[in-house]
Amino acid sequence: MPLTATCKRKIERTLVILPTYNEANSLITVVDAVLSLPENLDILVVDDSSPDGTADLVKNHSAFDKQLFLLLRPSKQGLATAYKEGFQWGLKQGYDVCMEMDSDLSHDPRDISRLLQTIEEGADIAIGSRYLQGISVINWPLRRLLVSIGAGIYTRWISGLPLTDPTGGFKAIHRNVIEHLDWEKIKSDGYGFQIEVSFFAHKKGFLLKEIPIIFTERRDGESKFSMSIAVEAALRVLQLGFFERFQSAKKLSSSSYTSVYETGETPQRREEKLG
Repeated sequence: MPLTATCKRKIERTLVILPTYNEANSLITVVDAVLSLPENLDILVVDDSSPDGTADLVKNHSAFDKQLFLLLRPSKQGLATAYKEGFQWGLKQGYDVCMEMDSDLSHDPRDISRLLQTIEEGADIAIGSRYLQGISVINWPLRRLLVSIGAGIYTRWISGLPLTDPTGGFKAIHRNVIEHLDWEKIKSDGYGFQIEVSFFAHKKGFLLKEIPIIFTERRDGESKFSMSIAVEAALRVLQLGFFERFQSAKKLSSSSYTSVYETGETPQRREEKLG
């Protein structure tokens, strides 16, 4: 099992992964903002062949093939596979940290510095939380906000994941996590994907730490949120809850067996002694 870092560690190379589908109106603004930061940051745009010309904008950028790279996929395949492919690309290129970030200006690029600082200080996953210091969401309709808050409460209660914002998608992930997680177990897309990454990392003993951010609803384009994504996440959380309880019961059973084995005292002999 990987060991959690306990001292300040140096991060030399960070990859910001931007999954895109029809994000032409906001993507280059995000790219320019990220590249203007003082940290040594590269960007990988994972584009699902957006019909709005997103890929062409990336290829025509002055930083293309220097600090800006493109992973062009043949069709719309979803958020989870975009990040999985992006993580593997990052590992092959030798990055220390891979970051998840939206391409629609809902995440403030200036928060990247604080997320990376949290990794340097020992966290294995640093998560930008919308709810760590109250509600920090701008321009969301009440219904969407209530769904998000309810999803967090539900996830914590069912899975035991100790996060105020388990569905958040603004994360810095150290390469140790990416190398050691069993990605075949992570089957969801959307919110469910974010929950599963944190859940299985937490179960493996990695240190997850949240920092407060302000989330701003996208200014252009349409949200990818749908009730089908919410239902998928809810069902997956139930599975994770059963998994957690099964593992706890298994450990308890194993502990009881060990105790009997070591003492030679079976349940029947205990009953005879008590009788």
